[in-house]
Amino acid sequence: MIEPKNPSKTALDSLGEFALIEHLTKAATTALPSTILGVGDDAAVINHDGETVVSTDMLIEGVHFDLGYMPLKHLGYKAVVVNLSDIYAMGAQATQILVSLAVSSRFSLEAVEELYAGIYLACKTYGVDLVGGDTTSSKQGLQLSVTALGTTSNTGAVLRSGASDNDLLVVSGDIGAAYMGLQVLARENDVFKANPNHKPDLEPYSYLVERQLKPEARKDIVSLLEALEVIPTAMIDISDGLSSEVMHLCQKSEVGCRVYEDKLPLDPQFISVCDEFNIDSTTIALSGGEDYELLFTVKQEDFDKIKGNPNLSIIGHMTSKDQGVSLVTRGDEVIPLKAQGWKAF
Repeated sequence: MIEPKNPSKTALDSLGEFALIEHLTKAATTALPSTILGVGDDAAVINHDGETVVSTDMLIEGVHFDLGYMPLKHLGYKAVVVNLSDIYAMGAQATQILVSLAVSSRFSLEAVEELYAGIYLACKTYGVDLVGGDTTSSKQGLQLSVTALGTTSNTGAVLRSGASDNDLLVVSGDIGAAYMGLQVLARENDVFKANPNHKPDLEPYSYLVERQLKPEARKDIVSLLEALEVIPTAMIDISDGLSSEVMHLCQKSEVGCRVYEDKLPLDPQFISVCDEFNIDSTTIALSGGEDYELLFTVKQEDFDKIKGNPNLSIIGHMTSKDQGVSLVTRGDEVIPLKAQGWKAF
């Protein structure tokens, strides 16, 4: 994905900062009534009734993504989605985003347009407005920062600190697939480097690769819970791995937890590829990260409302703090659960 010098491509320095910003944001129309003023002034103007939730995240080339196998359009889409996921993890609906970009001279205008094509696709898919940001030069590589805003319902934001002893622990979708998708891409990239004529066949890994390159935020789960009249007591999105997120909930809520191995929702393709790589599927499911599913707790009395729902899996329950955080294996062995997911430093 590193672009060679090509006279048919447009160098970024031929535009300058302000012309580049104007060029990239000319398609940034607004649709939400809460967006009073979008791109084009010193600041955006937004009118939100009630609580506003705000989250920001930064993606750095070589740390969070590798352009050897991450297409720029996918990167733009994913950068938006991972921030929207944080908004939905508060039980809120996302409304606006701001995008800041630092880019080196090795990228052409056409390359940055690809990045923004992914950003605009995510905005359209999730119904959010791009209302501002910044663009500057970088000495090396690509850096992308997205800030997302959203609004809560009348019940307010769902925090990590609301879980209580005996609450049920629930997760949306399935887990672990994004990590194994990354392993497949890294393997194929290494083979390509050794043999540039190699043409990878990713069809057998399509679901896993999609989970890595084009994850989706679970806006639908927030709406589903509202329709079921279920108010989570605590919630977090799974970005750093299930075990890490369980530990965050327990720490903030001052409770313990038991997670049951046989209740973890695993996709069949994920299990098969774990076998292919000779990796334990439970270990990856607990520690993989980048699933962007929602992990939350509900009261016991809400069990009948969520049982059997194909979008949700009850994987454990909260306990008193003195019982600690444990995994109950398929053999009924109780072992301490350890946070082994992504670490930023």
